[in-house]
Amino acid sequence: MRPRAVINAAAYTAVDKAEEDEALACLVNGDTPGALARACAALDIPFVHVSTDYVFDGSGETPWRESDPVAPLNAYGRSKLLGEEAVRAAGGRLAILLTSWVVSAHGNNFVKTMLRLGAERDRLTIVADQIGAPTAARDIARTCLEVAAQLAEDPAKSGTYHYAGAPETSWAGFAREIFSRADLQFYVEDISSAAYPTPAPRPLNSRLDCALLETVFGISRPDWRHGLDAILKDLEVAT
Repeated sequence: MRPRAVINAAAYTAVDKAEEDEALACLVNGDTPGALARACAALDIPFVHVSTDYVFDGSGETPWRESDPVAPLNAYGRSKLLGEEAVRAAGGRLAILLTSWVVSAHGNNFVKTMLRLGAERDRLTIVADQIGAPTAARDIARTCLEVAAQLAEDPAKSGTYHYAGAPETSWAGFAREIFSRADLQFYVEDISSAAYPTPAPRPLNSRLDCALLETVFGISRPDWRHGLDAILKDLEVAT
């Protein structure tokens, strides 16, 4: 049966582990989406690919636009950039959707980690100098479906777009909101990225300018706090 569209949400997402296993990360995040995109282009099927703010170097404080230069800081970012380049090279009806700080009630992510630690401790130190926007996986899924549907009607909308939640916050600020909405009494202490070193460096500025997606597809940024409420409800946590 011929598909109406293909949405690639699969990825190697172990950011720190990718520093030691870049070849596998590049295979999954680079070669594979390229092969999918070529197959879709050959059949004239809309292809939507999810990428990441990590393709940027995180400098400055201005939200990143689609036309800004890329310079990933880590292996994961480099592997995702390879995927973007391969998808663009394939041509056809395609949309590359860059997003940030993905969270949901499933898998491993920041929300679930905070809730687990909140049940075990009464205080945490959280990085406060990395600024971006949490984005609920449910919102990303809806957007991918809408983008795919519009591409089927209008291939001229093909291109690269940004989609992330609003408003911007820090990881520490996000943690405080999680604990507040989950009704957990918890103290969060702000620290710098330098005080919490990781194998893979993270961008300090993960802000994404999402105006182009709204202009072309009519899709506006979701309020991540509403997405957080839905996640907490899914996890049966009091909000």
